[in-house]
Amino acid sequence: MTINNRLKLALLPLDISQASKDANLQAAAELIKKIDKDTDLIVLPELFSTGFIAGYDEAMLLAEPCGNENDKTFEYLAGIASESNMAICSSYLKLDSDGRPANHALFIEPSGEFAIYRKHHLFGLSKESEVYSAGQTTPPVVRFRGWNISMVICYDLRFPTWCRNRNLRYDLLLIPANWPDARRYAWEHLLIARAIENQAAVAGADRGGSDDYGTYTPDMSAVYDATGKRVSTAGDNGVVYATLQKDQLEKFRSRFPFYKDAD
Repeated sequence: MTINNRLKLALLPLDISQASKDANLQAAAELIKKIDKDTDLIVLPELFSTGFIAGYDEAMLLAEPCGNENDKTFEYLAGIASESNMAICSSYLKLDSDGRPANHALFIEPSGEFAIYRKHHLFGLSKESEVYSAGQTTPPVVRFRGWNISMVICYDLRFPTWCRNRNLRYDLLLIPANWPDARRYAWEHLLIARAIENQAAVAGADRGGSDDYGTYTPDMSAVYDATGKRVSTAGDNGVVYATLQKDQLEKFRSRFPFYKDAD
């Protein structure tokens, strides 16, 4: 297993074409070809291949099947991860074991190893809670190149107990999102809060473009270190990059072991 002190992230704020899976998969593939070759981890927005689908019938038509067999999006991401030697985290529409649409986050490594998380908190101000099923399993932690990495999805960010980093189980929290610019203040401050309280880096990968729920600006995608400092910068093609250092994180945690006093 490769162990990196340095971990380079690329966040891709895609302008998602509503309900156009093939177009979105192609757009993501083209942009991934242009990212820096020394990137370790790519993070795509929430529901990157379809956008948010508010109708049950349409969601059923667009959702990938339960399991990985015949899952076009899974196969597509696995292929890119293998070819690029980069891990990928995304969120996409997929049926759960009961045959209902659900919002799944996927973390897949170049080796093909993967972890899945189903969104727990469904946004009640939209039809998400009516159309989608909620996940009940706590966010997983995967080990990639010496880093412990967890993931939640968008609205989960508002709930600190759900994101709690008990006993420093993760070093980096990934958050694919569709978070509109109208709620930018909350987004930025929640990302900072989750980083500070959990003594971990936090990467919020928002979408671009617009949909029926608002507009999305690429500069809302950002990475914050464990002190709450923004450490990401915009690169070419709208990609947002950040480079994290494991030794700096461990030094900070050792000097300020706040996590030992947590409830």
